[in-house]
Formats: sequence, C-alpha cells, structure tokens
Amino acid sequence: MRKAKLIYNPNSGEKSIVNSLDFIISIYQKNNITLIPYRIDKNECIDKAFLDIDDTYEHLIIAGGDGTIDIIINAMKNLNINLPVGILPVGTANDFAHSLGLEFDIKKAVDNIINSNPRNFDIGKINDKYFINVASAGMFTDVSQKINPDFKNYMGKVAYYIAGIEETLHLRAFNIKVKSDEVEYKGNMYLMLVFNGKTAGNLNLAYKAKLDDGYLDVIIFKDMPIPKSIPVFINVLKGEHLDNLNEDDILYFKTKEIYIECEDGLTTDIDGEKGPDFPLDIKCIEGGLEILGVK
Repeated sequence: MRKAKLIYNPNSGEKSIVNSLDFIISIYQKNNITLIPYRIDKNECIDKAFLDIDDTYEHLIIAGGDGTIDIIINAMKNLNINLPVGILPVGTANDFAHSLGLEFDIKKAVDNIINSNPRNFDIGKINDKYFINVASAGMFTDVSQKINPDFKNYMGKVAYYIAGIEETLHLRAFNIKVKSDEVEYKGNMYLMLVFNGKTAGNLNLAYKAKLDDGYLDVIIFKDMPIPKSIPVFINVLKGEHLDNLNEDDILYFKTKEIYIECEDGLTTDIDGEKGPDFPLDIKCIEGGLEILGVK
C-alpha cells in the first residue's frame, strides 16, 4: 500500500482544515494511498511529526499558511528529509502558494498533488534558517508576529492592512550595509525584503521573481522625507510596479547571495516568524525543494 504524511496546523487561517480532514483522507483512500495525519501542537517540538518517516512514504502534505510551511521545511532540512511536498494553502495570506499558482479548492488541490510529478523550486537560506517566501527587516516586518492569532483568524488579510497602516504612522529609518555581486549600498532604509516568492501580504512586490531561476529578488525602500514616503507606500499598497518609482527611493535587484549588516537592534522576519539576528548571510538554494501539485 502506498503511503503519505499529512502535517496540518489546526489554527491556520479560519481553522477550515479541521473540517476537511475526513474528506482529504477519503480522497487518498480512493487512490489506494494510506494518509497518516499529524496535528501540529505549538507546545511540542515539530520534529515529532517526522519520527515515523521512512522510505515507505511517497510524499508529505503541509496544510497551513506560510509560517507553518516555513517551520516544517526547516525541520525537514535539519533532519535531512527530502520527500516531495504538497501544499494545502489554508493560512491567512498564503503568499507562497499564490506565487506557485497552487489550487485553493481542497479537492482540486489534493487531486493535483496525487496526480502530479514533483517539480524543483528554489528556497532561501538566511544564516542557519531556511525560508520559502520572504526574509525581511525594518518597518512592517514584524506585523505578523505582533497580531493576535485570534484577531488574525477573524479578520484575515484585513488584520495585516490595519497593522500596516498603524506602522506607517511611526516611520523610523535604520542604517544598513548591503553587499552582493550586483549591488553595494550603505545608508538608511525603512524596509528591506529579500524574496524567494513574489508577494508579501498578497502585495505583488517582487513581480519579476521566478521561483526556479536560482535568484532572490531584493527590494530596499530607502530613507526619504515623510511627505514623500507616505505617497510611495500608498502606491505600493495599491500595487503600483516599483519600476515606476525613483531609484533614489527604492532599490530592486536580483542576486544569488547577499550580506547585510545593521547595528540598530533591528528585528528580522522570515515568512511571518521571527528571524535571526544580524549580520545576515542570505542565499538562494537553487532547486532546494521538490513540490507537488504545481501546474
């Protein structure tokens, strides 16, 4: 009998995955695949989810948002588990799933996972941690960490926008040093984003990004006078392409690796979870993850 593992976060998004478990298992049974579910508990080490993993498993399904996917992928890499991964995007923002063009209907998503061949996609690595979508520092970057989980589940994406607007009212610049083969920058900035994916909070910022090109997309919002910065951030929230903005205000470039220093006690964020401290060595791991269900 074929076998697969489902690791799910019961608290992701609107907690819809809990009501879909029997349905998902039934689809797998109809395809002669035994599905072994594992419920994530925030009070337990995620490594427990992998205690039974052996060569009898064909693939792994992750049901959750970007933060859940990030945590599980980090555990897999640390445990040297290289199974193909299917994703059921049941979180709040689901930026990585959007970038991959995954199906959001549960039945269609499961069917796609079962009936597809794995494709290799890049992942990022920041110091000793991995990330799937974006590593960031500066304004807005710890918004997800600050939002009450129940409020986020109730309000959905609106919770991010409310928190973002509040953050805009207290602009603060940070001094950084950035070095890559393509760009060197030393100066003040409000926000820095290093994308493996394309979106953050469903804002299509890294619209030039490709998830299988071996490059990360870097966006740096430089320090600028407040009367100028407010319209810039509003235009970004409206989805205006960064190509239309002044290079004196924003840097946007691709790189395989970037080194960043900051002495301002700046918090970092990776996929909605707290990231490592500076200095940061961020690199693209080309083809670092096999993903199922991508058309």
